[in-house]
Amino acid sequence: MRNPFGRAEQHPAPDTEPEPDAGPGADPGGRGRAGRRRAAGLPRSLLAVVLGALPVLVFPAPGLWWAAYVCLVPWMMLVRTAPGARRAALDGWCGGVGFLLAVHHWLLPSVHVFLLVMAALLGLLWLPWGVLVRALLGGAPTPARAAAALCAVPSGWLLIELVRSWEGLGGPWGLLGASQWNVPVALRLASVGGVWLVSLLVVAVNTAVVLLVAVPGLRAVGVAGLAACALVAGTAAWGVGVPRPSGAVRVAMVQPGLHGGPGGAEARLDRAVELTRGLAGQRLDLVVWGESGVGRDPSGDPELTARLTALARAVDAPVLVNVDARRTDRPGIYKSALLFTPDGPTGDRYDKMRLVPFGEYVPARGLLGWATSVGKAAEEDRRRGTEPVVMQLPEDGRTLSVGPLVCFESAFPDMSRRLARDGADVIVVQSATSTFQRSWAPAQHASLAALRAAETGRPVVHATLTGTSAAYGPDGERVGPPVGTDTSGAVVRELPLSETTTVYARWGDWPLYGAFVVVGAVCAAAGGGALRRPAPGRRGRRARTGRG
Repeated sequence: MRNPFGRAEQHPAPDTEPEPDAGPGADPGGRGRAGRRRAAGLPRSLLAVVLGALPVLVFPAPGLWWAAYVCLVPWMMLVRTAPGARRAALDGWCGGVGFLLAVHHWLLPSVHVFLLVMAALLGLLWLPWGVLVRALLGGAPTPARAAAALCAVPSGWLLIELVRSWEGLGGPWGLLGASQWNVPVALRLASVGGVWLVSLLVVAVNTAVVLLVAVPGLRAVGVAGLAACALVAGTAAWGVGVPRPSGAVRVAMVQPGLHGGPGGAEARLDRAVELTRGLAGQRLDLVVWGESGVGRDPSGDPELTARLTALARAVDAPVLVNVDARRTDRPGIYKSALLFTPDGPTGDRYDKMRLVPFGEYVPARGLLGWATSVGKAAEEDRRRGTEPVVMQLPEDGRTLSVGPLVCFESAFPDMSRRLARDGADVIVVQSATSTFQRSWAPAQHASLAALRAAETGRPVVHATLTGTSAAYGPDGERVGPPVGTDTSGAVVRELPLSETTTVYARWGDWPLYGAFVVVGAVCAAAGGGALRRPAPGRRGRRARTGRG
């Protein structure tokens, strides 16, 4: 209808009606709507947290590894429907918080409130990823945007994994590619590009599935993406040779299975000695103890040195022990791998270089030192080693080289790669996850050794104080069953050796460099408008303008 002035009357749209009068000073058109938007956004944020936590199920101990290829789909489907970039960023952050809380939930008894703080801060890494997902997958993507998404969304995820892999931010625990530790095709892929390339493949498949499910008009692009992923995996599986065996090594893993209790460190030492003596006559090349198996520094204790030397003589094999004690030749507490042969200590000593935040040191202790009063944070900071060490073991006319790592360090691909390039024939991880016995942590930690073996083409021994202990061949396949957390015993594993140099050992973290290039190129294309989404109704306005 027309008003007396000849113009159509304007009625407010239902979603723009003012709030009822709330009294003097009310702002019916501003804060009321903002409050409603915030209230409506809370369930969505909680949903994003839950969806972001789903990937925890693909890691041990749940071990639903096959679900890794769709575990991000619900989260990405939510992000792509965000009404704006700000909401997409918030969905990314909330999902990242959920992911980190789920993957590190077993740390809660040790770090308490710091786990939530850590998740909230590191979750910010997913803010730009959320924007990227919406920009490339939101609405009705063009074929160009869909193709870009297949490359850029996995690359963006990989850069997040890179940043949070820094030791000071908690280290590379829960990398998505690590969920594929027992999949032969994924292990072959790891030998080419490390765990990073496996993560790329997993996220790329998730992205292709989103295109298949959410964008019917681009199902061909999704199918093409899945085919490309299958081609990459197949090339890795059949185009890359399995490491060539060059002999074998017999390694014993000693797991005393004692944590605390009467006697403490001395009880662990006595039990480890007892179990090691039971290995006599088994033609061993090396005996490995778990982390913190010795609570005194042998270099300042002649009696302990003599005892460990006699033990090596009794089993006729070198014994690699791990000392968690104050050193006698320098100030501070170190975690160190020391080698004892039938002729005495070799003098080789590896001091742990990368320490667990809060577990072995408190970052900014002057500011955060109060963490020791609410959790199980380190009362005194451990000291760091300065360089990796490869130990030489003369064995029947040959030289066997052993590269030791201590616990947390097995999560870092670059450390085992460095040992392999320095000539290590066997990589040994001495670990103790006894603080987290009844959690998923021991199984997850042991599984990382499979990735390190596949990446380097070297067998990896993961020997622990209380479990889980396991050994892997140079192809990443586990040799023999694992030793569970409730076991106190010693097992022997015969592991094939290999002199093969893997692509990853030679070329390193090249997928990370590629991810930088891809994300940079996509950002440049978006800035130039090549991938920009058309505003709703733009074509209609142009058409009406053309009709005059």
